[in-house]
Amino acid sequence: MTPIPLFGRAQPSMPIEWLIVGLGNPGKKYAQTRHNVGFHIVDRLADAAGFTFDGQKHQAVLARGRLGDVPVMLAKPQTFMNLSGKAVAPLARFYKIPPERILVVVDDLDLPTARLRLRKFGGAGGHKGMRSIIDLLGTRDFPRIRVGIGRPPGQMPVEAYVLQKFSAAEWDEMTVTYERAVDAIRTVVAEGVEMAMNKFN
Repeated sequence: MTPIPLFGRAQPSMPIEWLIVGLGNPGKKYAQTRHNVGFHIVDRLADAAGFTFDGQKHQAVLARGRLGDVPVMLAKPQTFMNLSGKAVAPLARFYKIPPERILVVVDDLDLPTARLRLRKFGGAGGHKGMRSIIDLLGTRDFPRIRVGIGRPPGQMPVEAYVLQKFSAAEWDEMTVTYERAVDAIRTVVAEGVEMAMNKFN
């Protein structure tokens, strides 16, 4: 297997103005699960923008390029969800990206399936990946895109529910929302978080 190059070795250095982080769990076992909404969306953004996840650093796989004229980096932490901050915080420090320029894309149990919501800051809301990022960045003042996955039915444990795959009907709904999320990310980068909130909330 060819090793994945570190950025800087693979291509000339380029300043990064936005770090866009999709949260999920690495590996084929989890690829289509509810908890991997963040991965799904940054993958779609990479495809649409012509980026390639061909770098890795600080326990994340990385893609970078420009959205419009703005240099950005996409990151998918490979730490497993509950330790996401161990990838995000070192990346932010290394690339000198302030919290207000770190956009986290995350699944949310408290929103109905396929509902999209942007926020400039906020708590973890019980999400362990978000809690890890807040703890290791030392702040909750970073923007996030939350995408609803609904609540588990009956007495199903949350831990089991988030690791299930979407049904076919849910997947159809989510696919539409993923496209909206990509548009929302582009708007955040081009016009700012508040403008994106006005357009997409």
